[in-house]
Amino acid sequence: MPEVARMGRRAVLRGAAVATALGFPMINSGSYAAAPGSAKRYSKRALDLIEKTLVIDMLAVPKIDMSPDVFARPLTPQQIADFKSCGITGFHNAEGIGGPKAREEALTFLAAWQGFAGRNSDLFSLVGTIKDLERAKAERKIGMIMGIQNAEQFNGPDDVTLFYRLGLRCAQLTYNTQNLIGSGSTERVDGGVSDFGAAIIEAMNKTGMLVDVSHSGDKTTLDAIALSRPALAFTHSNCRALSNHPRAKTDEAILALGKAGGVMGITGVRMFVKDKDPTTLSDMVDHIEHVVKLIGVEHVGIGSDADLYGYDDMPPDQYKQLKAYYKASYAFREKIDIDGFDHPLKMFDLTEELIRRGWSDANISLVLGGNFKRLLGTIWK
Repeated sequence: MPEVARMGRRAVLRGAAVATALGFPMINSGSYAAAPGSAKRYSKRALDLIEKTLVIDMLAVPKIDMSPDVFARPLTPQQIADFKSCGITGFHNAEGIGGPKAREEALTFLAAWQGFAGRNSDLFSLVGTIKDLERAKAERKIGMIMGIQNAEQFNGPDDVTLFYRLGLRCAQLTYNTQNLIGSGSTERVDGGVSDFGAAIIEAMNKTGMLVDVSHSGDKTTLDAIALSRPALAFTHSNCRALSNHPRAKTDEAILALGKAGGVMGITGVRMFVKDKDPTTLSDMVDHIEHVVKLIGVEHVGIGSDADLYGYDDMPPDQYKQLKAYYKASYAFREKIDIDGFDHPLKMFDLTEELIRRGWSDANISLVLGGNFKRLLGTIWK
């Protein structure tokens, strides 16, 4: 049943003080502006949940921009304000790479974005352990978790240790296509994890790097779950039972993930969430609840697969280029973002939707970041 709060005058005043301290001016006794100057309103309960929870988005890049110098550009005052008010502490910053220059691209990516975090140290801090995330939360900073959405940068198992020392804390085994490790989600044939892939998984487990199979094919996903000890993650995916998309995961894979102790992050990508419009935040939460029904609330989180603003705000030429990069099976529609989860305050809207559906504070906190915090805490060394 929904939790109903009875607030007396003292509680209302205390809530107002908290909201003011966080930069959320009170509009009325139960509704607060999401950020200074914002017209969006949220309940005190939603604000309190975001404030006390270490919110982790397990796929959130600082900026969707295909320009080669994006990491070198100074942040605008509006971007800084949006990062400060978004409520998210952990950003898993990862991009897809691959091909003959995968290793070079991976090294450049790590250097570029860790340098970006260093040059903006008043806003960002780098994450190597759970304590770094906790410190970022206490200091009201964005903790940047470095990841790569492929593993082609590993020429052998020893490379896993090298890249870990360079700051890499999560790696997908495959992107959408075949590599030496296994098959991607849009390949015609999925041969599963290779012997080489099994050695890479073993090295990742030993080193303390999170194994991610969000973009992997069905057999490769199941093989990786069986091979990985400790558990792995689908950092940003959805449920195929609800969307029938190749990038989504089957119930069989979700059940196996839960049995192994892993966590699945749900995305806000339109065609992954639903195969027809309208596609809304409510449809995204249906995926969260589907995972809960299958394997329990302890195994689901958020991996929005976007920046704070979403894909649909990209420059038109980049937007067209992005869509052209993927196979027809990606089934792009006019929009990529879902309605209601395409702005810097989207985690507050998600929290309000979970509240509306009757979720408890404890379970909302697990979804917002508690589950990924627990998983990462068992893996990172």
